[in-house]
Amino acid sequence: MKIVILGAGQVGSTLAENLAREANDITVVDASRAALNALQERLDIRTVLGHASHPDTLRRAGVNDADMIIAVTDSDETNMLACRISQTLFHTPTKIARVRAAEYLNEEDRLFLPDALSVDMRISPEQLVTEAILRLIEYPGALQVVDFADGKVQLVGVRAYYGGPLVGNELKELPSHLPAGVDARVAAIYRRGKPIIPEGSTIIEADDEVFFVGAKVHIPKIMAELRKADRPVKRVMLAGGGNIGMRLARALEKKLQVKIIERNSERARYLSEQLNHVVVLAGDAANEALLEEENIEDTDVFCAVTNDDEANILSAMLAKRLGARRVLSLINRLAYVDLVEGGAIDIAVSPQQATVSALLAHVRRGDVAKVHSLRRGAAEAIEAVAHGDRHNSKVVGRRLDEVKLPPGTTIGAIVRGDAVIIAHRDVVIEAEDHVILFIVDKRRTKDVEKLFQVGLTFI
Repeated sequence: MKIVILGAGQVGSTLAENLAREANDITVVDASRAALNALQERLDIRTVLGHASHPDTLRRAGVNDADMIIAVTDSDETNMLACRISQTLFHTPTKIARVRAAEYLNEEDRLFLPDALSVDMRISPEQLVTEAILRLIEYPGALQVVDFADGKVQLVGVRAYYGGPLVGNELKELPSHLPAGVDARVAAIYRRGKPIIPEGSTIIEADDEVFFVGAKVHIPKIMAELRKADRPVKRVMLAGGGNIGMRLARALEKKLQVKIIERNSERARYLSEQLNHVVVLAGDAANEALLEEENIEDTDVFCAVTNDDEANILSAMLAKRLGARRVLSLINRLAYVDLVEGGAIDIAVSPQQATVSALLAHVRRGDVAKVHSLRRGAAEAIEAVAHGDRHNSKVVGRRLDEVKLPPGTTIGAIVRGDAVIIAHRDVVIEAEDHVILFIVDKRRTKDVEKLFQVGLTFI
């Protein structure tokens, strides 16, 4: 696809890197020559210097014959205006804008329409990150939780622990450990950072990262078999009262005990006026005395969600050392994620990866309903829709053991209407089934897309 990305910041750069890796024709527009030069040094892409919403800049970037523009500059107004101009002047087929201000998002049902702002899809990294953190709080002990089929199915990553029910046992024994009526499929295992394709004879070892698929209603029971039961989350402390901190507090305040530590006193005062059931503290989340005074040792989850990576890392590490049971840190620089995750910091949350996941479904060929980028972009989980019949489709009308999957690819579940069917070899794929796949090697994604494309006889 020919894709024009407006904005060479952290989100735009991560998008360009991911999309260029898949042999798309990428052009990046930015007003900073230094940012563009840094991108060109490491990626085979075209860059254009200029203001992202100016018609002449868009024309030079090739928007007139582009398949898609993705506007992710720091300005909501620039992003929305660029989409509108691209529609009016160039009739660009797909226009995606990053919009962060709640004032716009509150009116999205009327603003983001073809005859209004001409934005086909709006993305809010803050909202995506908030949803990801809420899922992690909902399932204590999970490393990653992603939704498919409108939330009917979830893919969950957990770390197997020594002495757990499944450690030392073969995967084919999993059904015997689960309660009656509960089914699951292990989609992938990572051992010391390297993927293992699960077979019935595969034995789970302590410290393995195990990704499994199941119906959402069964996830808690499945997790209890893969790791020791974590006590429910009751107390949450948030470091940072910006957009993400405030969204999290609003979502949690009626169910849990929530505290926010905000450095800016004016912002802290504003938060205290907006949040009725949250304790708001004006101070530094990396202040040891403050954390001890607020009983950090009784905190179930500490989330560092300021816009400063270093501050997030330091406050999360300090909270962990002082006794917080689980710590999460928002980290924008992907290079930092590998350095800190799994050590003093339990989980590093990346806004870039969340944003890339939200956009990938629009770039995929074939009918792909949802894509989640996993393990910092190395792997993917996708929800593909099967069309056609046995004569013109490579999957419809075939048992799962007849489907020729690319190496390193597993089918975890099938959603048929409201029914969730866990993948077993004798399950037959039907037309309009939503098929959940885990792809260990992202380079095989195109092969999976081709698998779900129908032949020319399909009308």
